[in-house]
Parts: sequence; structure tokens; C-alpha cells
Amino acid sequence: MIRHVVLLRFSPEADDQDVARLCRALSSLPASVPEIRRYRFGSDLGLADGNADFAIVADFDDADAWRRYADHPAHKAVITESIAPILADRSAAQIEIPDSPEP
Repeated sequence: MIRHVVLLRFSPEADDQDVARLCRALSSLPASVPEIRRYRFGSDLGLADGNADFAIVADFDDADAWRRYADHPAHKAVITESIAPILADRSAAQIEIPDSPEP
């Protein structure tokens, strides 16, 4: 399994309405992109200084499924319409997760 982790920092102009709009857009992706196995996201809780503002974690069966998600028109629309307008910085990684249950 492939886990895709994205950390976002928002521009100073981003407000609560922008983040709510982003959450609504992200919520629509699992129904639109069949490759998504698990999809979680949310705002940082503010427990430590220097954290990103927002995180997205998505699981896929394999690298090909992740690539189809990355290229999917619905995913690209969320990036263009809901992320890019408020984005200051983005970081991401894809890691392999064993098929056995997590500890």
C-alpha cells in the first residue's frame, strides 16, 4: 500500500472560509476517485510551533493507483480551485505501508 502525505502552509490572506471550502472540496474526492482507499485531512491542532497549517493523508493500493489519483481531473480541480489560491508552501511524500495491520 502507498500512503501519500501532504503538508500545506497557507498564505496570510487565507481565512476560515477558504479552509472550509478546501475541506468541502477534499471531501468530494473519495467518491470521484475510485483509487482512494482511505482519505483523511484537517487543520493542524497548533500543538507545536512551526507545524504546517493543514495535512492530507491518502492511501492507495499501489504506485499506479496513486499516479491515477494524481492525474485525475477531480484531484487537479481541487488543486487549482481550492489549494493554489491560498497556498504558500507544500511538501509531500509517498511511503510504502505494509499490508499487515498497523500497530
